[in-house]
Amino acid sequence: MLFNSFEFLVFFPTVVLLYFLLPYRFRWVLLLIASYTFYMFWRVDYAVILVISTVIDYVCSRMMDKYPIERSRKRKPWLWLSLLSNLGILFTFKYYNFFNTAARDLAQVLDVPYAAPAFELLLPMGISFYTFQTMSYTIDVYYGHIKAEKHFGIFALFVTFFPQLVAGPIERAGNLLDQLKQKHDFNYQRVTDGLKLMAWGLFKKVVIADRLAVMVNQVYNNPTEYEGIPLIIATVFFAFQIYCDFSGYSDIAIGSAQVMGFKLMENFRRPYFSKSIREFWGRWHISLSTWFRDYLYIPLGGNRVVKWRWYYNLFIVFLVSGLWHGANWTFIVWGALHGFYQIFGSITADNRNAIIENSGLTKYPALYNVIQVGTTFALVCFAWIFFRANNITDAWYIVTHMFTGLAESAKAIVSNHDFAREQFLYLGQAKEVFFFTVLFMLILLTAELAKRKQSLRIALSASPFYIRWALTYALLLTILLFGFYQRNEFIYFQF
Repeated sequence: MLFNSFEFLVFFPTVVLLYFLLPYRFRWVLLLIASYTFYMFWRVDYAVILVISTVIDYVCSRMMDKYPIERSRKRKPWLWLSLLSNLGILFTFKYYNFFNTAARDLAQVLDVPYAAPAFELLLPMGISFYTFQTMSYTIDVYYGHIKAEKHFGIFALFVTFFPQLVAGPIERAGNLLDQLKQKHDFNYQRVTDGLKLMAWGLFKKVVIADRLAVMVNQVYNNPTEYEGIPLIIATVFFAFQIYCDFSGYSDIAIGSAQVMGFKLMENFRRPYFSKSIREFWGRWHISLSTWFRDYLYIPLGGNRVVKWRWYYNLFIVFLVSGLWHGANWTFIVWGALHGFYQIFGSITADNRNAIIENSGLTKYPALYNVIQVGTTFALVCFAWIFFRANNITDAWYIVTHMFTGLAESAKAIVSNHDFAREQFLYLGQAKEVFFFTVLFMLILLTAELAKRKQSLRIALSASPFYIRWALTYALLLTILLFGFYQRNEFIYFQF
């Protein structure tokens, strides 16, 4: 079920109404049924995978809890059973054909017989998200960070909680499990705050992301028809498309959970205002970046190793992060680029600081901040080319043709030919559509700048009621008038 669908418009109020009307002891049952219903709107039979994963992790965690932490030899087989089961399911549905094709291509180059079959399997929605969530649970139980949940129903709800089931945030058991056992009474302020956050997320998705998608797809699905300015504009637009699409989903997820009294972790924190790639990854998809930090980077040794090993750890984490996003070489290159950014930034830090100090830029902090943010954004956009491109060939074409034909494109844009402007500047869209989309992007950036010191929701709560309601109605009216309603799925559903 999509958040931006008529079905959800009926489903969510119904669930919330029943949730607050039902006695506390039955609420977990309602949420569990609602969560499976929400998931099965896509495909009923893939709910079986959710059940299998849930049962395996429940049993393994309970078995680990039978032995004290000191008896790790007794606990470890159950941890491995859980991890291998989850990774096996993930590999089968998401990565088998990718690695199978790569192995077949290698065998062909080496002239070695290879006969492993390919499987036509539809990728289960959100499999990477709920797999990582359950893996973190069993790992935390193994190390004694949490106790195994005894109530199977509550644990099943933790795995399937519908607001964040399909695209996160990837929650930790230490945060969400206890909340699922608590009684949440109706609170007007909390409910309205949650609804406002959901509306803001919907604005990002249907007013900005889905409109940008039309223009981005026009270029990225036919890259060889363009060069220069259209490629640059489409790449920048994709940066905002994916941000508005994914952070919009997170806002709706966090807001819908808040309506019912649950607090999910923050997933985005104004990432395009970051002054470095390292800072960007502290602000972008926070639930995933912290997952990799806690369950891969630190176990590899983190930065408490010799320098070359630290660089190796960084690069491995970003390679795996790229692969997590999709079984395609484009995602691997995207992850490798971010790993390279981090390593190169560390190696050149002293030299760059010396150059900046000698240039006198530090005397002009506002200008220096703009340069840092602009440079980081440019690097992130360059990596997004590989993330969005349909294949490596398309990505390479875009990279090598972004700055060619700039004079011709500029000449066409300043000419009086509307058709030329539509092709080179408006990416095939009408002028009004293009400018309204840019206007909404500027509104988004203005709102995010305003959030630097205080949450907008907190600031609005302290404002007079007529300002609060005027802005709320303006937001809803904008969604109704300018929303793009063609049942576009969220980008991260494919992961």
